Amino acid sequence: MRHQHTVQVRILDRDYTVACPPEAEDGLRAAARHLHDKMTEIRHSGKVLGVERVAVMAALNLIHELRQELQAQQLPEATLDRLLSKLDNALET
Repeated sequence: MRHQHTVQVRILDRDYTVACPPEAEDGLRAAARHLHDKMTEIRHSGKVLGVERVAVMAALNLIHELRQELQAQQLPEATLDRLLSKLDNALET
């Protein structure tokens, strides 16, 4: 049986124990710090009350940022696909 590796992280004044592979620990700690920072920012804005609501707003903001990044990365890929298609058409004629 494989030993379960656990990591302690602190997010918005609460400690969490999270299981992860040893090689993923640095990434998990970085993600926890990023989430903590986002939740602290939202809590300090004074517009959202309650830890649960702060967590939901942080999750929405982070997912929105991730989707924007993914869309920005796909745009050059779509452009490359279009250019390759034009090149293929030009070579066929």
